[in-house]
Amino acid sequence: MTTSDAPRSSARRIDLTKMGEGRYKATNARGGVLPVGSGSDPDFTPVELLLAALAGCGAIDVDLITGKRAEATTFTVTAEGEKIRDDQGNRLTDLRLTFEVRFPDGEDGDRAREVLPRSIAQSRDRLCTVGRTIQVGAPVEYVEA
Repeated sequence: MTTSDAPRSSARRIDLTKMGEGRYKATNARGGVLPVGSGSDPDFTPVELLLAALAGCGAIDVDLITGKRAEATTFTVTAEGEKIRDDQGNRLTDLRLTFEVRFPDGEDGDRAREVLPRSIAQSRDRLCTVGRTIQVGAPVEYVEA
């Protein structure tokens, strides 16, 4: 069995380490690094990362499905939400993903345009792990090591 044939673990993990005042770095198991900030620098804040994860998850799903028919000429996803504070604490409401996807003229582009609405719905309703977790909810355990 080659590495690419090996079953993939369902566990996911990142490690977050402090780099300085209000600045951290997230590192994944593959060695990728992403700076995270408190909002006083250009780094993405945790809320922005949540929106990026939501948009990225949906984009990957939709691109994989439509891309089998035609390569998009324009592909932009905008993730938005309202940050509020109420009796339930700080959170985002009114989350919305807006897909602006265009395909070339011709039969392949027509096929991609035809499956675009269904691919967005499949991502929302079944495929996107980030969106499904937000919609369905999952307990988060905070522990001290």
